Amino acid sequence: MKVTRFSGLAGAAALVLMTAACGGGGGTSGPSDGDAAIEQVNYLTSFNTFGRDAYVYVAQEKGLFKEAGLEVSIKPGSGTVDVMKLLASGRADFGAGDFTSTLVTVAKEKLPVTTVGMIHQKSLAAIMSLEGKGITQPKDLEGRTVGDQPGSTNQVIFPVYAKAAGIDAAKVKFVPSAPPALPQLLAGGKVDAIGQFVVGQPLIEKAAQGKKTTILPYGEKLPDLYGNALLASSKLVQDKPELAKKFTAALMKGLDYSIAHPEETGEILKKYQPTQDATVAAAEVTAMAPYVKPEGETVGAVDRARVEANIKILVDAGAITAGLTPEQVVDFAVTPQG
Repeated sequence: MKVTRFSGLAGAAALVLMTAACGGGGGTSGPSDGDAAIEQVNYLTSFNTFGRDAYVYVAQEKGLFKEAGLEVSIKPGSGTVDVMKLLASGRADFGAGDFTSTLVTVAKEKLPVTTVGMIHQKSLAAIMSLEGKGITQPKDLEGRTVGDQPGSTNQVIFPVYAKAAGIDAAKVKFVPSAPPALPQLLAGGKVDAIGQFVVGQPLIEKAAQGKKTTILPYGEKLPDLYGNALLASSKLVQDKPELAKKFTAALMKGLDYSIAHPEETGEILKKYQPTQDATVAAAEVTAMAPYVKPEGETVGAVDRARVEANIKILVDAGAITAGLTPEQVVDFAVTPQG
């Protein structure tokens, strides 16, 4: 999930700058393995290091980046807008972020960031509650409290979801809450529901000591919405399209392998991030699989008509003004082909 635009930006920037000082960024080259050249890449996860972002560690562990001639430094991201700002400023090369939030941010702030692949073919955004709280359909949210980080992906999209679901967004109160505190706030009854990705269900149920969740996925009312996208600075893609293609292809191979081997993916994540729970991570990856690779879809592919539909949804909901084009947010020359 996404956190505030600036909280964590300085920390993430410092981490990336430290990496750049040691090895460079923006696809710089250096000698490796004799005469072979290897390109240095800085990558940001979408948010922290949960199972939903484990595929990048799989690509690292399986040598997919090395095969592509890349040396990748992986740092935890702190939400879509923070990731976009770091990419736009050249302090990171690639990162993951919610596509809807990307559309809104590019439309409103004109950040020079583009999409080079799609992680999730369907949106993971949702409102999550616990059984017994009386929230089983969108209408039940009216008059209730929802814990979420201000500016989060789920909160940005909520008015769009509310309109599609036929409810009054003004009757739902969002309570500012830090992402790490959300599971306990819900479990402790401090809020009626929380903004959460659908793959967060295992984590929330663990925090709630086995209580079952109820989930209102945005994708049920907004089936055309994409989920997370692979992002890069527009300048990097323009200057080094082959680097963008190589990195995207290697990462998508890791993503494909990850959803086919969730238990192994959980163990790989724990190897790189010892504080993570391998079982919970595996459950997240399992839940994510149908969103990454629906039947007949190519992993990472981006469809222009669907991007246009995503833009129209946001325009119709008043989230952005008309005028944004698919080419302003996606570089179709480097994206995987469906």
